Amino acid sequence: MTKIGFLGCGNMGGALARAAIKAVGAESIFVFDVDSKKIKAFADETDVNVADAEYIVLNCDYIFLGVKPQMLKELFAKIAPVLEERTTDFVLVSMAAGISTQSITQMAQVDCPVIRIMPNMPVAVGEGMILYTTNDFVSMEDVQGFLNSMQFAGVLDRIDEDKIDAASCVSGCGPAFAFMFCEALADGAVKCGLPRDKALLYAAQTLAGSATMLMETGEHPGKLKDAVCSPAGSTIEGVKALEDGAFRADVMNAVKSAYKRTIELSKI
Repeated sequence: MTKIGFLGCGNMGGALARAAIKAVGAESIFVFDVDSKKIKAFADETDVNVADAEYIVLNCDYIFLGVKPQMLKELFAKIAPVLEERTTDFVLVSMAAGISTQSITQMAQVDCPVIRIMPNMPVAVGEGMILYTTNDFVSMEDVQGFLNSMQFAGVLDRIDEDKIDAASCVSGCGPAFAFMFCEALADGAVKCGLPRDKALLYAAQTLAGSATMLMETGEHPGKLKDAVCSPAGSTIEGVKALEDGAFRADVMNAVKSAYKRTIELSKI
């Protein structure tokens, strides 16, 4: 039985653990978090195993590091000596933004397989985007086991490590930008007299449907946008208003700012 451990079970760690439960069963999942009340509630709900960090580090085949980048050094100060005691194979799976696989192995103080991932919030509903990259110690078997465990989280895509920070500012940060746009669409509709619940439903489904259409047709988004814009119609008037407000430039700057912060985090 493949054992999967989670060191840290916050929003993202918990969402990935739920996906893993669907793939391998709750009996194969071991979780630890410094918040004992939170982890007990999670275990009561999902039937996963609560374990201490030492047990997970010594016994789990895949060890998900679900702590913030700023907390990694403190975590490894506790678990690195335990990792040195291991006599069986294991894979570290890090979701810390901006922290390279090389930095992970240095903190672990052992040459070991590391899969670096950047998941996003929609993994919680099985529609996430998980970027992943690996170091040279990761085998194809290791990758396949990881993919199997995350098959119910959403779309998984392998990317070169020198591109993962930029990519994560689209998929990782993007949901926040999308939620803001969805809220703004609904606010505009409310201002025009639509009830709030209707406005949110219409805005959310419009975003979901548009994304599905973009992916399934493979068309350039500009072409699809043009198809909605009738000459002298309502949509092109709205598009002009967005352009007047530098909508696209603002979105590009949001991604660029997020990327800049990710690079700063890598130096912590």
